[in-house]
Amino acid sequence: MTPQRESARDGERLQKVLARAGLGSRRVCENLIAEGRVTVNDEVAVLGRRVDPDRDRVLVDGITAVVRDDLVYYLLNKPARTVTTAKDPQGRRTVVELVPSEPRVFPVGRLDYDTEGLMILTNDGELTNLLAHPRHGIEKEYLAEVDGVPSRDAIRQLREGVELDDGRTSPAQAHLVQDRGASSAIELTIHEGRNRQVRRMLEAVGHPVRRLVRTRIGPIADRSIDPGQWRPLTRSEVRSLYAEVGETGEDAEYGEYGEAEGPGADDPSD
Repeated sequence: MTPQRESARDGERLQKVLARAGLGSRRVCENLIAEGRVTVNDEVAVLGRRVDPDRDRVLVDGITAVVRDDLVYYLLNKPARTVTTAKDPQGRRTVVELVPSEPRVFPVGRLDYDTEGLMILTNDGELTNLLAHPRHGIEKEYLAEVDGVPSRDAIRQLREGVELDDGRTSPAQAHLVQDRGASSAIELTIHEGRNRQVRRMLEAVGHPVRRLVRTRIGPIADRSIDPGQWRPLTRSEVRSLYAEVGETGEDAEYGEYGEAEGPGADDPSD
């Protein structure tokens, strides 16, 4: 008997697993199954189906339902002067040291040593790879304090694309949000992940960065978290991230402990 057939007979009832995953009450989850909106291992599920959360792949409306109990998701407000690695040979503080040590987690992408702001750390290798993969083009929003006040032409260049030494950037969203005379604040949203891209874009239009903070990752934003602090992502937030990448998960490749190994695992877009 195949593992798939075994899990259909053994394991937990699907509606119970879905309810525990935050998809609604058991009655609501039974309705989702009855309406044909739930698949298990690419098969439309029926009432009475049993699953093994550690082995079976469950989707609701085509979006992954996180049914494994061992997966954790942290939203960290990375402070400046912190490296985005699990270990640092120079002994500098790492983002991993700012969240619980167990289970072992990894950052999704990275932020520069001096850049602040939101980061996701998780042991969900599939989500890590999907979010970091360049083909998904996840939006990342930054608030930058820069030298001087950009002209309308400079803002236009940021929006239409800036010539860098590794090619022209894709169109971005750019807005001047504060004019302080000698400096200003710019809100910039990009969906690429080139090395130090935001800093290089702003320097290319004549306004070097003084301070850079990432304020949003796809649908996730939270300005209430103090620097160096974290909170767990809610189940609905995790689901919104899977929805953002429109994932099928078939191209997600990840190693032990969920460390992403596919393209885009490093996301040095700041």
